[in-house]
Amino acid sequence: MKKLALFFLLLSSLHATRISEVANIVGVRDNQIIGYSLVVGLKKTGDGTTSKFTLQSIANMLKAMNIDMNPIDIKSKNVAAVVVTAKFAPFARQGDAFDVTVSSIGDAKSLEGGTLLMTPLKGVDGKIYALAQGAVSIGGKNEKGAGADSHPTAGMVYGGGLVEREIAQDLAHQESATLSLKTSNFANAVAIQNAVNARFNTVIASAIDSRTILIKRPSNKSMVEFIAEVENLSIDYALEQKIIINERTGTIIAGVDVEVKPVVITQGDITVKILAQESVSKPSGSVAMDKSLVIGLNENEVYTQKGTTTVANIVRSLQKLGATPKAMISILQAMKSAGAISVELEVI
Repeated sequence: MKKLALFFLLLSSLHATRISEVANIVGVRDNQIIGYSLVVGLKKTGDGTTSKFTLQSIANMLKAMNIDMNPIDIKSKNVAAVVVTAKFAPFARQGDAFDVTVSSIGDAKSLEGGTLLMTPLKGVDGKIYALAQGAVSIGGKNEKGAGADSHPTAGMVYGGGLVEREIAQDLAHQESATLSLKTSNFANAVAIQNAVNARFNTVIASAIDSRTILIKRPSNKSMVEFIAEVENLSIDYALEQKIIINERTGTIIAGVDVEVKPVVITQGDITVKILAQESVSKPSGSVAMDKSLVIGLNENEVYTQKGTTTVANIVRSLQKLGATPKAMISILQAMKSAGAISVELEVI
């Protein structure tokens, strides 16, 4: 029987956290870069003759080395065509090394033992920002000698990328910067505004909307010093209550204090009764789980008392009744639809 993984997070309405953990500096971010190349040195696990683009790429590479070869005459299976992707870090400088991901686009069986040839990596503007080259790693080996990675046609070249072109960012001479909250929330935007203004004892921060806060550099601080101080400030961060359900794995994540309003839900042979009365009578054949929750083992019913019912104790009770993950998820979704659960329910 499929097991249900339960995670109950103790979430208070306010939580002290640093600004750097909940907000980003607009413009200071990673950039995606991509390239196309060949992985060579494979042991008969490369692309076959049906991958015409691989044969053409080999011919083009050989031609650049003054070797004229017709693609139809190439029979090697030691080469694979790949797409190379990476993240270009903010403020990366020429010569900085970074990791790249290599993924086969042909019919290669494995990239194990291969070497990535020099690959220009381009940004969305078509300009080359980095080069990549090196040995491809697809992880360790299992007891049968096969690659431990479940996808041997994808691997990494650790430290194989080198920055060739820098992305211009003149942060030092800016007079202001913009903070962007990772999650939109008016209260948190105002909290950051007030924390920054209180720290520098002047009005230099202004919340523009529920996600954006404009901050202006004090005259006695450099922009780098200013941002460093702002990011280290602590605020009372309002956490958003949420129930997260993963239907594929049967995982439910919820705060322990997410209250459920009075409702009656029937799912199969299980009935959940959340009553409006101040107390509940213990049904025949049932056992008391705690002061506010009684489970009817014979009737397969969950009885709860008004004002004390949460998603956490309902799910725990259903689990003790032997309810399947699918049944529990259906019950929670029905409660949300009926208006008994007011917080957001997200299915992933």
